Amino acid sequence: MCPNCEDFARTVLLLGQLALYGDMTGADLDFVDAVSPSLAASLPEPPFDMFSDGYGPDAPDDV
Repeated sequence: MCPNCEDFARTVLLLGQLALYGDMTGADLDFVDAVSPSLAASLPEPPFDMFSDGYGPDAPDDV
C-alpha cells in the first residue's frame, strides 16, 4: 500500500473508532468533541487511485 493510502486509511479508521466510542454508554463526550475536529483536520487528501480505477481528471499523466 502506498504511504498516502496507509495514512488516509489509518485516519479514517481512527475517525470511525472515535464515532463508535462516542455512541457508547458512558463515553467521554468532551474527549470526542475535543479530538474529532483535530483528527478530521489531519485527514490527508485521498490518493487518486484509492477510490477509482486510475483514470479521470485527477489521475497523474504517468499512469
